Amino acid sequence: MARVQRMLDACAELLDEGGYSGLSTTRIAERAGVAIGSVYQFFPDKKAITQALVLRYLDMFSHRVADRLKNGGFDHWSEAVDVIIDEYLDMHRSVPGFRSLHFGDIVDVRLLDTSSDNNGVIAARLRELLTTVAGAEESERLDRAVTVAVEAADAVLKLAFRADPDGDPDLISEAKLMLRCYLGRHFA
Repeated sequence: MARVQRMLDACAELLDEGGYSGLSTTRIAERAGVAIGSVYQFFPDKKAITQALVLRYLDMFSHRVADRLKNGGFDHWSEAVDVIIDEYLDMHRSVPGFRSLHFGDIVDVRLLDTSSDNNGVIAARLRELLTTVAGAEESERLDRAVTVAVEAADAVLKLAFRADPDGDPDLISEAKLMLRCYLGRHFA
């Protein structure tokens, strides 16, 4: 497992340096200090390595959000929007490779799961957190609202990072306001 973690860490570093197009299994092996055969023992190609890295990011994001939600501090689960966006922003700014890869859309919109697009996987994970940790009631209405919220947040946050490498603060504030208003209207 330590070798695999080194390979994933090397992949993240290389993504920050040269993006996905500059990534190769050979460069990952060199950076991780392992033989190329070790890379192929676990991953058939660079897409598989980035998939494993994105799954690691999704687990990290989920744990970070869950920890913050458990601490509470809000009157209604729909106020968890700030927690979710703030954790995403922190990962974008501080987690190696995340800025370049996010949740995998630059590689494949179905990188996280071949049966659902990446935003669908993220929405399902957030729904689970909102129902198990934040007290939201499971329903079709919640499913639809979280799906719309994830899609809307994804679009506005991409815009925020196109405008400013650290995320345009005004656009980030607008994304939070938009989601709080949208969810508050449906679930107040």
